[in-house]
Parts: sequence; structure tokens; C-alpha cells
Amino acid sequence: MEVWHMAVVNEAKLGYLDFLSREDRVRHHRYVEEMKQYDMMRSGDINAINESTRLWDSGLYGHLSDDPLLNVKYRFVTTITLATRFAIEGGMDEEDAYNASDLYIQDLEQCKTPDDVRRLHTDMMTFFTWAMADMQKLETHSKAVNECMDYIHYHLHEKITVPILAEHVHLNPTYLSELFARETGTTISQYVTDKRMEAAENMLKYSEYGFAEIARILAYRSQSHFTKVFKKHSGMTPGEYRRKYAQAGIWPE
Repeated sequence: MEVWHMAVVNEAKLGYLDFLSREDRVRHHRYVEEMKQYDMMRSGDINAINESTRLWDSGLYGHLSDDPLLNVKYRFVTTITLATRFAIEGGMDEEDAYNASDLYIQDLEQCKTPDDVRRLHTDMMTFFTWAMADMQKLETHSKAVNECMDYIHYHLHEKITVPILAEHVHLNPTYLSELFARETGTTISQYVTDKRMEAAENMLKYSEYGFAEIARILAYRSQSHFTKVFKKHSGMTPGEYRRKYAQAGIWPE
């Protein structure tokens, strides 16, 4: 009887230890998978945006509250804390990183639904990823061109012209245009358009913004003008582009 009892106990103990081992492997796998998106973000890999959205929707993160809205808000605070830390480790100015984090936390307070938080999370990861991607290019350009690229990155929602940039960097507009083209291989106007189109593509892929709203956010004078520029850039209308990614499983239909 005692031998049988010990056998049962040992079998139960082994089963429990096996369970703990499997759980530990799962937790390790989840940790590695979660950290991957921040490594990608830190290196300026634009795929970090898609990866972070996939992980957000995967249920990978733990259960933090029975209230669905509070649950995702707590999750957002965790993700932006990590994103900020990785961005600083990647070379972003600490004050810039923490200021951005503070602004996103303020925006979080205005979120009324889990979908609002999801969109804010995608926007946050997009911001940090683009910022890190821009940093990777800094060493190859002069201070004036770097400052122009930085200004463009943060002012896509405003009117951007050569005179505005020239005043920002205290250079003659003609000289700045020539310098920018020589160092980047493209004109200032085309660079601004390319950056706006990158932003538009990401909003079409990863947000629920309407076409008119995207046009307004990116400082286009009308939806029709935005559509014309977008089609010239991508070969598709904004609607066709969004449907393409919906069919690929990126956008929830």
C-alpha cells in the first residue's frame, strides 16, 4: 500500500514539475516574442509596427483587470514604458523620449474604448519606430539636412516648404535645396511627399482613420488631392490599398 502511495505521489510530483517546466518554456517564449518587437523598433525596422499590432491582437499579454478598457490601458502603460526604454537605449534623447511618453499617457486618458487604446498603441509604436529609423540615417548627412529631416518627421501635419525649412536651419533656400538633393538624392518636396505617403500607408494598414481624416492629418488641402498623390505614389487608391491589406489579413474586415 505504501509503495503504491509513493508511486502515485511521485507520478503526481513529476507531472507537476513537467507542467511547471512547460509553463516556464511558454513564458520564456512569450517574453522573447514580446521583446522582439522592441528590438525591431530600436533598430528602426518598420516591420516593428506590424509585429506590435499582431502581438497586441494575439492575446499574448497577461490579464490585468476584469474591466476590458482598464485591462488594455494597463497593457498600454506597460508597452510604452518598454518602448521608451528601448528607444533611449537605441540613442534617442532621454528628454524627447520621456516627453513623447508623457503625451501618449495623456492621450490614453481620453480613450473611451479598447479600440481607441489599440489605435493609440499602433500610433505610439509607429512614432518610436520612425524616430529610430530616422536616427539610423543621421550619420550620413550634414547637420542642416539632419535638422530638416527631423523637422519634416515631426511636422507632417503642417505645411512644409523650402523657405520654412531654410529659416529653421538658417540657410539660403536655394543652397539648402541643392545641399539636400546632393546628400539624399531627392528633392525636399519629394522627400516630404514620400514621408507623408509612408505615414498614409501605415494609417491605412493599421488604423481606422477615414480617407478624409488621413488627408487632413497629413495637411492635404482636400481628400481628392490626397487620393491623386497617393495613387501616383503607390499605384492604388487609398481604398484599394486598404482592401489589399484587409485581404492579406492585416486589416480586420
